[in-house]
Amino acid sequence: MESRLQKFFHLGAIGSLVTLIFWCLAWELALAPLKPGGSWLALKAAPLLLPLVGVWKRDVYTLQWTSMMILLYFTEGVVRCWSDRGQLSAWLGWGEAMIVVVYFVCAIMYVRPYKKAAKQMARELLAKVKENTVP
Repeated sequence: MESRLQKFFHLGAIGSLVTLIFWCLAWELALAPLKPGGSWLALKAAPLLLPLVGVWKRDVYTLQWTSMMILLYFTEGVVRCWSDRGQLSAWLGWGEAMIVVVYFVCAIMYVRPYKKAAKQMARELLAKVKENTVP
């Protein structure tokens, strides 16, 4: 059964992932696109749609791999905040990086109890195997 804190982290992961999708689309289509009228860079939001269902369903494996994949968006946000010439685009880069940090922390903290339980089960299994194999 999930604790209240785990529910909080799950909602934080969902909220930040959805926010990041809309943030990327708004950035590249309307707020500060690379080219006037929008740019193809808005397609960077498409890979974020793939794990959305898994995150919604609390799939631990999905939360684990997305916590690593999302770091690409952190890198892009930091690079663009330092390199983009437009004031708004630089601030949007910082915003993207902050949203990614929220997702990363929420995903890691949600998965943490499951990882602890898996390690404990592995230790117990290893102890049983050692106990049964000692002559």
